[in-house]
Amino acid sequence: MASAAQAERINQEGRILGTLPAVTNMLFFTNADNVLAAMQIFPVTNPWNEDVSRLPLLPNSDAMIAQMYSDVSNHRLSIFQEMNFALVPDNQLLVSNNFTEFPDESDLNGGKFPYALYPTPTNMPIESWPTVTTNTLLQWQTNNNGDDRHSIIVQPGTGYIYETWMQYRVGTNWFAANGAMFNMSSNMLRLDGDTSGDAAGLPMFPALVRFDECERGMVEHACRLVVVHSRDEHIYPAIHNTTGFSGTNHPAMGQRLRLKSSFVIPANWTKEEKALTLGLKKYGGLVADNSGSFFSLSITPDPRWSNTLNHLVSGGLQLTNFEVVQSTGPTEGPRSPNPPAANAGADQSVSILAGAQLAGVVNFSGAPPVMQWQLYSGPGTVTFGNAAVTNTTAMFSTGGVYTLMLSADDGVHAVAYDAVVITVTNAIGVTIGRSGTNVNLSWVGGPEPFVVERADGLPVSSWIPVTTTSVQSVSVPMTNGAQFFRVRSQ
Repeated sequence: MASAAQAERINQEGRILGTLPAVTNMLFFTNADNVLAAMQIFPVTNPWNEDVSRLPLLPNSDAMIAQMYSDVSNHRLSIFQEMNFALVPDNQLLVSNNFTEFPDESDLNGGKFPYALYPTPTNMPIESWPTVTTNTLLQWQTNNNGDDRHSIIVQPGTGYIYETWMQYRVGTNWFAANGAMFNMSSNMLRLDGDTSGDAAGLPMFPALVRFDECERGMVEHACRLVVVHSRDEHIYPAIHNTTGFSGTNHPAMGQRLRLKSSFVIPANWTKEEKALTLGLKKYGGLVADNSGSFFSLSITPDPRWSNTLNHLVSGGLQLTNFEVVQSTGPTEGPRSPNPPAANAGADQSVSILAGAQLAGVVNFSGAPPVMQWQLYSGPGTVTFGNAAVTNTTAMFSTGGVYTLMLSADDGVHAVAYDAVVITVTNAIGVTIGRSGTNVNLSWVGGPEPFVVERADGLPVSSWIPVTTTSVQSVSVPMTNGAQFFRVRSQ
């Protein structure tokens, strides 16, 4: 049986993305947090979004790390503020870009060889600006200094990324060595053998460590890794490699590294540092380029980093903290057939006294996945009858709007998620009992403070206040043989 279509967009980390804001003007990478937070950057099954924490090690993992260690002069992971980007609207003017070195390996987007038509804004940021250079943006655009000078354009509405290498501007004309386009809604690769801004032929945008995601507490994707030497080979998802070494202990382009689970993240590290290291443990990094004498990782040149990454910049991660895992192929792991599918059921409105009857569905083939209900958001706590089954009960500590998440994890595919919204009304249910000359009242529901009132007979002409309290139980004396009580919320 096929599950119902999911109403929510939920990413690989189990985060509800919400509605994607429309981009109506060009946005720099430093002021696009709300758009980035709502973007699904490639499918949840994409290699950049793959949970590799459970993948086995390569048999020669230790030997490969030892080889990389001997290749590099600085044995720590270097953190470079370099790759910036711009977000542009769907109607951004297409501008001619002249590709001077590899037009035959470039995506021309309707242009005539060797020119491409890309939605390049006039104020396009170029790699390293603004934190690594004191130049103005215009000075940096026109300073063809021979550096890598990558540029990245993201068009959230159409779902396309445009990336170039050695980009510079002369007057109003743009030039670059080459250009590549990537469709964020697809796992399809470009033509094997075609380079991109990176030697591996991979996109750079999905790999960048951004300030907004670190502020949320988790880097939700693999990172871009640069090594000193690579072998003359590329493996999925890489499509290109440079002429390199033949030894199998040198990493190939596309090689997957992972921060060891045994690495203890120091308690005094910042939220941003913890977010990055947690991401490296779960999603790892892909070898995307080779250069210089560094083992490095790219973050955005965002002024907001300030001193948030000091422990990492000063060498908090060593090359020996990493290991090499067996990468999955184009039809393996999360991309293999028959993934589980989760359906959390229809949204509900319930009384706090009755709670919710959850009617989830998980479709799967083979061994049953691990199923789990959890509270995603809400004003109070939730008690599940059995959070490990699809059909169960949920009781709520207070009224309000709750989002509950159902997940299904088979340990191979991307975790399947779906969410249901439960609106809980705050009716108050009272339990009453006599104890000697006192009456004991307890209740559930309603926001505090509570007012306990009594009446001496029915019909009630007026209720008499007894006490006001913030707790949900009270003992009051009986003043005559028959009395009536009620509890209300102020």
